[in-house]
Amino acid sequence: MKFCRLQRINQRMEENAGGFIARAEQRYSDRIRQVAEYLAACCEEKPVVLLSGPSGSGKTTTALRIESLLDSWGHETHTLSMDNYFLPSGTGVMPLDENGNPDFENPQRLDIPLLEEHLQRIFRCEPVEVPIFDFKTQSRPGSIPLHRKPGELVILEGIHALNPAVTGRSDDSMTGIYVSVRTRITGERGQALHPAKIRLMRRLIRDKLFRGREAEETIRMFQSVSRGEQLYIMPYKYRAHIDIDTFMAYEPAVYRDLLLPGLRALDPEFLQQMGESDLPPFLEAMRPDDASLVPEDSLIREFIGGSIYHH
Repeated sequence: MKFCRLQRINQRMEENAGGFIARAEQRYSDRIRQVAEYLAACCEEKPVVLLSGPSGSGKTTTALRIESLLDSWGHETHTLSMDNYFLPSGTGVMPLDENGNPDFENPQRLDIPLLEEHLQRIFRCEPVEVPIFDFKTQSRPGSIPLHRKPGELVILEGIHALNPAVTGRSDDSMTGIYVSVRTRITGERGQALHPAKIRLMRRLIRDKLFRGREAEETIRMFQSVSRGEQLYIMPYKYRAHIDIDTFMAYEPAVYRDLLLPGLRALDPEFLQQMGESDLPPFLEAMRPDDASLVPEDSLIREFIGGSIYHH
């Protein structure tokens, strides 16, 4: 686990925000290049890449950044989202949690037989029709053809990508990647902000800007999401050959003014009950910065908008 001091972030942002942002982005880009080089070197024997991580990790941008780099080197790569393999509404039985509520994080929500069939066909370089899942209608309105040729790579990204009950146990022909925030921010008194709080910030912004959800709803949902992570994602981290820390030291400064008004409007008792009462004080202690200096290919754009990557 890495640590980053809040005071240092403020100091660097005040001295040279553009340079601080550029250095953080370069560290991430260097890691993406290292991973792409590894995948290129073993693309013949390991043509499928399983990229997993908890909600708010930046899986989509990470996968597309790797794909873009491999493509530029002449290694044709295709990225698939496991979200497209959700079962349509009315198909199968909705799994329930221990309280009898719908368990939206459960891998049984996926069409596992279809996904397994497609992975086998992809291995054999046979054509498949990848479903398109519409979350608004909870249906599959169509599909996209995919035909991997010998030497090409396929990146399957999703929270359950490393779960052998979902994607099989063929570790000798797959490369596992685990993506998450792995850095804690420490305050002036030594208190540490857990990496999950950064992922929650990302979700709060994305839900507010693009999904019409208020902060209270997102925070309530994140409790269930966190439960699902412990049950369905964390137990399979060991299958990853590669770890990627997606933390950007400057990101809380960009989030500050986007999040504080909504968080301040919440009942302090609610934040205490949800275990998120440390968020407002940390953000208030941050030096604010706008998003104008964030590059268009940045992982942070996945949450604040303006990304060049569309999936």
